[in-house]
Amino acid sequence: MIDWKEYKICEIGKVITGNTPSSKFPDEFGDDMPFITPTDYKNYNKWIEKADRYLSKKGIEKLNQKILPAKSLLVTCIGSDMGKVAINLIPVITNQQINALIPSIDDPEFLYYKFIDSYDTLRSYGQAGTAVPIVNKSDFENIKILLPPLPEQNAIAEVLSSLDDKIDLLHRQNKTLEALAETLFRQWFIEEADESWEEKPLQELLEFIVDNRGMTAPTADSGIPLIATNCIKNKNIFPVYEKVRYVSKDTYDSWFRSQPEAGDIIFVNKGTPGCVNLVPDPVDFCIAQDMIALRVNEQLMSNYYLFILLRTDKFQSIIQNSSVGTTIPHLKKTDLIKFPILSPDKEYLHKFDNIVKPIFKKSNINNNQIRTLTQLRDTLLPKLMSGEIRVEV
Repeated sequence: MIDWKEYKICEIGKVITGNTPSSKFPDEFGDDMPFITPTDYKNYNKWIEKADRYLSKKGIEKLNQKILPAKSLLVTCIGSDMGKVAINLIPVITNQQINALIPSIDDPEFLYYKFIDSYDTLRSYGQAGTAVPIVNKSDFENIKILLPPLPEQNAIAEVLSSLDDKIDLLHRQNKTLEALAETLFRQWFIEEADESWEEKPLQELLEFIVDNRGMTAPTADSGIPLIATNCIKNKNIFPVYEKVRYVSKDTYDSWFRSQPEAGDIIFVNKGTPGCVNLVPDPVDFCIAQDMIALRVNEQLMSNYYLFILLRTDKFQSIIQNSSVGTTIPHLKKTDLIKFPILSPDKEYLHKFDNIVKPIFKKSNINNNQIRTLTQLRDTLLPKLMSGEIRVEV
């Protein structure tokens, strides 16, 4: 460790804080360069290649001093999104809620993982004396980080990047698999729908609903993962283990009225109503409040058909329009189970299941691999960043 040295961020590159064009000049927005804001980070794992909004040539010219070259480190520095990190693969401009580092010499991918590991430090700077957490440019520049020599940075980055590349590949495979199932669904049940098929209330097609009474289970420091609404996202097939809390074995056995089973459909009904995931196999978690798990009657309905149906634009619109509450949207369970569901004949559903079941099985296998690789990466990350584990150069 004697060859590791401490640096201020401003000593290892140039820090740029972004800016936003005035709303008085809408022509400064266009489609020529990505304009990155913290809300874009929901679409990123590690790399930035696009954004929800773009700047025009006029906007780029006005903010030309804010252009970030490829392989800069973009760190969100305000509010609840503080501490998120990504690397741009193409030149971009950000808003003022992002501090970016253009590294001079150090490995950008190593610095990406270093910033990930420094999440708590970054947030501690932002909590000082303000209602809204914020790390300004000056404070950001003066944060100290410990860095190894460049060859060791490269070696560490290679280890962690290899894991992230595999994780990313599995995520992309799952996207492709889901698209295949959705394409078949659209062809069979929308474009070629039989007029003789009837609509039935959702409750008539279910065998059971897992509902833990809208109360917060007592949590523990470790134990069985408690999946909350932040873990259920429509961009994923299965829940993600993000900022997970835990419950003890005693709480798991005695507090919950029932537990989800593999293949059940998790449906968020409060906060982000309409977010829908499948329960993976094996099931190693319980579900928190503000969501339920739907178990279909397999004699009448396919869980895969219902899962895809609930995520269609049409149903997502129905869910949003049926939700109540402005600050915290909420879809009542009593309203959800009355939703009319187009119910194809059993033979058609059976054929559909025979085709898509292997697709979702492969997605489930990928999901389990993603979890294993993610746990390995998250275990190695702090040890590699602190020098507890050294990589041979």
